[in-house]
Amino acid sequence: MSTGSGAESAPAPTDPDSPPTPRAARKSSMFSSLKVRNYRLFFAGQVVSNIGTWMQRIAQDWLVLSLTGSATAVGVTTALQFLPMLLFGLYGGVLVDRLPKRRTLLFTQSSMALTGIALAVLTLSGHVQVWHVYLVAFAVGLATVVDNPARQSFVSEMVGPDQLQNAVSLNSANFQSARLVGPAVAGLMITGVGTGWAFLFNGLSFVAPIAGLLLMRARELYVVERAPRGKGQLREGLHYVAGRPDLIWTIVLVGFIGTFGFNFPVYLSAFADDVFHAGAGSYSLFNTLMAVGSLAGALLAARRGTARMRVMIGAAAAFGALELVASTAPSLWLFALLMVPIGMFGMTINVTANTSIQMGTDPAMRGRVMALYMMVFLGGSPVGAPIAGWITDAYGVRAGLAVGGTIAAAAAVTIGLILARVGGLRLSVGWNRGHPHLRFVPRERQEELAAAA
Repeated sequence: MSTGSGAESAPAPTDPDSPPTPRAARKSSMFSSLKVRNYRLFFAGQVVSNIGTWMQRIAQDWLVLSLTGSATAVGVTTALQFLPMLLFGLYGGVLVDRLPKRRTLLFTQSSMALTGIALAVLTLSGHVQVWHVYLVAFAVGLATVVDNPARQSFVSEMVGPDQLQNAVSLNSANFQSARLVGPAVAGLMITGVGTGWAFLFNGLSFVAPIAGLLLMRARELYVVERAPRGKGQLREGLHYVAGRPDLIWTIVLVGFIGTFGFNFPVYLSAFADDVFHAGAGSYSLFNTLMAVGSLAGALLAARRGTARMRVMIGAAAAFGALELVASTAPSLWLFALLMVPIGMFGMTINVTANTSIQMGTDPAMRGRVMALYMMVFLGGSPVGAPIAGWITDAYGVRAGLAVGGTIAAAAAVTIGLILARVGGLRLSVGWNRGHPHLRFVPRERQEELAAAA
């Protein structure tokens, strides 16, 4: 079977004169994609692996801090893990479009399993040094260059276009659930038996996704034509995105949000310590509540049947506005409660952008486009975090969070207006049953409404 071209599988614009879509047709079951056997195997494997990944993140930072006593060294470790995506992300997308994604994932997941086991052996034997951790972090980053776009684009081959948004949303819910469980388990394991066992658990956790990939039925996958070997494929992918306003502006919006709005490790730690003087417990509470909101946002996205641009723009505007409100929160508990909707709208942006890009992209280009998307989204953190840190140090954390929220909201409004103009839409203002009513309508429809008024 074939998913067809990206343009054909993208959500069609809503005709204002067409009859409304029945509620049942617009929404799907929250877990409908789990009815697909191949995706069910993939999802179950990711449950185990994601918990291991979060455990390794916590254990890795703690180990580096124990070895060096330096927060800068922890930052270097994080930067080394993201650096390969910044340097080689687009080339990883070219490889993903050329190679069979299932076999590619078997290779990348096995590679990451070996890095976890190697770090566990070094730590448990007492021979680990900080350069070992740096090397492992960089190796994991190299594997991620190929693994991330392959994993993202393989979802459509498992479930097809009809279940794509649901599957992407459940993947996000899966990751956020692990974010609630993994750090807690890692903390208990580090305290009880040491960091080495957390690394070993992560290495062994890759057995689950590898087994899931091996047990899949190849005949039930949606066949996608792979890109042949050839010169200029990277440039071809960039030209493809540049010629698609719906793709390029979505990626630009995600870039602004990821670079300036998602610097929560900087903001939350500073609010807990410098503003509310509450210590590490409050920092953990802020992260937990944000994870709860993110999980809720992912599940709500799974329930929606389609990925609509207006949902993404609205969520981005709300996300920025809530960050502005949080920057002025007078009490710890009000600030903590605001983390839930901030996490929910942040996840809505991520899921909607991811789904709309995959559904709007030609399958032969999907690996390159998703690599660019992930490079912009993940690569924004190493750029934005130092800027956020400088503003926080110079003017205070409230100013830092306010600047991040302002940029996110301004980017959402600006890009929303650009996309409306590209799509030939105009803002219609009216009254409906005594209440103001705002909506975007095609230009011709706007002229009819103006004439009627």
